Amino acid sequence: MAHDLKIPAAGALDLVSLGALVHRLDPGIVPFRKATRCDIHVSGGEYNVAANLADCFRLSTAIVTAMVDYPIGDLIAERVRAMGVRPFYKRFAHDGVTGPNMATVYSDRGHGVRAPVVFYNRSNEAAARLRPGDFDWKTIFAGGVRWFHSGGIFASLSATTGPLILEGMQAAKAAGAVTSFDLNYRERLWSVWGGGGAKQAAEVIGRIVEHVDVLVGNEEDLQKALGIRGPAAAAASALDPGAFYAMIDEVAAKYPGIKAVATTLREVRSTNRHAWSAVAWVGGKRCSAPTADLDVRDRVGGGDGFASGFFYGLLAGETPETAVRLGWAHGALVTTFPGDTTMATLEQVRAYAQGAGARIQR
Repeated sequence: MAHDLKIPAAGALDLVSLGALVHRLDPGIVPFRKATRCDIHVSGGEYNVAANLADCFRLSTAIVTAMVDYPIGDLIAERVRAMGVRPFYKRFAHDGVTGPNMATVYSDRGHGVRAPVVFYNRSNEAAARLRPGDFDWKTIFAGGVRWFHSGGIFASLSATTGPLILEGMQAAKAAGAVTSFDLNYRERLWSVWGGGGAKQAAEVIGRIVEHVDVLVGNEEDLQKALGIRGPAAAAASALDPGAFYAMIDEVAAKYPGIKAVATTLREVRSTNRHAWSAVAWVGGKRCSAPTADLDVRDRVGGGDGFASGFFYGLLAGETPETAVRLGWAHGALVTTFPGDTTMATLEQVRAYAQGAGARIQR
């Protein structure tokens, strides 16, 4: 294993995620101003990790979240069941007019030189109403839990979601679980409540990260979500891990409980053509994945695909180097599917991680 993470060998739940469920409207390559139809994907930065681990990696996972009793909630709940994720819901009644609502994300895919465009409607979002005391953590963790995960998107939703994450982290630690947090800094979200932006994010997330073992985030996330100083020298390219590694010593000094930090590296050559890699710092050791040229169908969810594959490797007892390659391989495969969650199999992930190409499988 060669790391300091004390992952329980067994538990009724391999991973529990705490976060918001959303539905994403996807008109494909057509901009919304000209769209006549949309696909509907069920998503959420924290949920995607649980869904990927259940569907592709065959682990037992759960999502702790809000659910609204109306048709959109029914649609989302059906997709959660289909991915094999166990739900722990705080339920809200919809008033038929103003909500509360399950959030909507609007995201076209762009094409070629035209970038994807993402915007939100998170007005009166049910998940933003969640607060400490809403969930019985002892009941959720009663059969044992190996890993607990949350992220910066959920933390950004309101003044109460950050404290709820902190409560969940503390309960998970008491239950013996490893904890992880994906910084996922989104300027628009942190600018809505309180208007504090990066300063507010660093205050909220800093308190959470004191209880985190595994951190996911790139150098921009580390700067804006944690207030870590940027490197003295700029990276030579988006694929250069130098800027990321240059900041790790300060992260480790500021948060001595952190045992691993990981991120993807992506150089966008066009909307549909990316160079893709990944790196991690695990127990003081640097690990990296190869660089691959990706033909991207839908870039949304690739980072969560990496995180889930990386977590799987560690949960499965793989070396940190293998865990990074599994995350890199799974994230790459996720970009070839429509939607935010996986359609890959574990066998495909392992084959790609070991160097298999795109030759037809017969």
